[in-house]
Amino acid sequence: MGLSHLLDTSVFSQPIKDRPVASVMARWSALGDEAVCTSALCQAELLQGLEQRGSEKYWRRYRELLAERYSVLPFDAVAAASFGSLAAELKRMGRPKPTIDLLIAATAKRHGLIVATLNAKDFKDIPGLAVEDWG
Repeated sequence: MGLSHLLDTSVFSQPIKDRPVASVMARWSALGDEAVCTSALCQAELLQGLEQRGSEKYWRRYRELLAERYSVLPFDAVAAASFGSLAAELKRMGRPKPTIDLLIAATAKRHGLIVATLNAKDFKDIPGLAVEDWG
């Protein structure tokens, strides 16, 4: 089947939470691990959170459940060009978005993937982006 979904940080982090969102875990399970990936940007956000929390429990969960288990897509020159176009277009339309959300969106678009998120509003109105709310 191949990759179909890019997990944003809100979804990618669920397996290490004390109470993961049931709908996220069910959808992830239904798709299968081979259909999902994340971006280097989302991984960076998750690692920042782990560093800030400083909890060995969460670091252990990360190492056991997520680290080196899923593809992590880089932010490359093609995604950068997509980001530039998206950011300019949304600003012209009077609907700018936070940079990190546009970087994630550009990565998903570059690879033809659906963004899986618990924060669909963050990705609303991004032209050409497929989004699924897993909440």
